[in-house]
Amino acid sequence: MAFEISKSFNLMEKALHYRKIRQDMIAGNIANADTPFYRPKDIRFEDALESEVQKTFGKKSKKLELAVTAPGHLKPKNETDALKPVVFYRDGHLARNDGNSVDIDVETTEMAKNNMAYNATIAALRKDIEIFKAVIDSSRNI
Repeated sequence: MAFEISKSFNLMEKALHYRKIRQDMIAGNIANADTPFYRPKDIRFEDALESEVQKTFGKKSKKLELAVTAPGHLKPKNETDALKPVVFYRDGHLARNDGNSVDIDVETTEMAKNNMAYNATIAALRKDIEIFKAVIDSSRNI
């Protein structure tokens, strides 16, 4: 049986996992900056995480729902059930003569943004755990 500190604890755990995967991908892009014909990869997980937030906290999606006006209509496909992080190639930059399209400035900027988001999630996770510890400590004094 899994123990859950709060509803947001599992979300933060998934966010940290995705941030780690993204950090590894960006590091791989930087390591392959001189590899001929290398295309930089990235991961998009915000949609998958937003879906988890909606499921966990019961928030409604901002997407327009498909109306079913007759019993014979097909049910709309639930896209949130199959949402997973998406790996894609970041090809917005011109390739050099060797076919490599890694831009070190873009990669270091993305790494810094990812690192800041990772640290913010760690801080939120620590705060969540501190609140839980405070409840346990105060219940001991009763």
